[in-house]
Amino acid sequence: MDIDCNLQKYQAFVKTVETGSFTHAALLLNYAQSSVSKMIGDLEKEWGVTLLERSRSSVQLTACGEQVLPYARALIEDYQKLSGFVDEMNGVQTGTVRIGTFSSVATRWLPNIVAAFQKDYPGIEYELLLGDYTEVECWLEEGRIECGFLRLPTRPAFETVSLKQGEYKVVLPKGHPLAQCAAIEPHALDGQPFLLLEHGGRTEVSDLLARFGIHPNIRFTTWEDYAILSMVEKGLGIGILPQMILQRIPYAVEVRPLSTPYYREIGLAMKSRAWLSPAAKSFWTICHSGKTHYNILPRTCPSP
Repeated sequence: MDIDCNLQKYQAFVKTVETGSFTHAALLLNYAQSSVSKMIGDLEKEWGVTLLERSRSSVQLTACGEQVLPYARALIEDYQKLSGFVDEMNGVQTGTVRIGTFSSVATRWLPNIVAAFQKDYPGIEYELLLGDYTEVECWLEEGRIECGFLRLPTRPAFETVSLKQGEYKVVLPKGHPLAQCAAIEPHALDGQPFLLLEHGGRTEVSDLLARFGIHPNIRFTTWEDYAILSMVEKGLGIGILPQMILQRIPYAVEVRPLSTPYYREIGLAMKSRAWLSPAAKSFWTICHSGKTHYNILPRTCPSP
């Protein structure tokens, strides 16, 4: 059995499942689309099962594919760890750090962290998955990522380090009467046209509304910060967004704090330190130490 060849097939299978497309998987793996399709077809012939249901626009896991997928992921992960440890023993810092994150961290923190990190570890590559908190937690549990940026507290089984407390602020259209206030009283938002930042389960803004007993007129719900900013600019309602995303924004809006501040705690989580690759351990150590030249901001805000 050609072990390296089979690992390539397993990787092609896993990436096709994760992207839902032979084409996207091929782009990520630098293969021809026909090569990815053939590798998965070879696996199906070898095992005598159908792993994927094909259509013109996408692929879907079969029942057999669902059973095989965790084992394929585990084999790839173990091989990457083995390769990383061998490189580490030889004094070579290489490998791939697989990170899950949400949008504000992806746009405000990670570019600076990765750019500076590459100066110390130029051989390390990065794979970023962007999602909401629930998705990042699931990716950690499944082993698709090694560490993830999350709101704390998260699942008790994860190991975490707290990085920063970020404040939520009110975003208003230009000329809105509440923009005359230096700080917004929570109950001043009662009945106001409101654009809710939320996706799937309850998030910080829903928790904030519940904590203060605020009952706005929710006009629109989305997980996209910039969609809310654009609609606030057009006068379609008021939003509450994290301060992190409100830096250097191109939208003509007014930003005000709440009179009683509300914070979220942002941290980095992993399933187990013992399972981190050498590359991911280096990344984790940098984030944990909070080196200022990596632009991970200190926790300067008081607890809520």
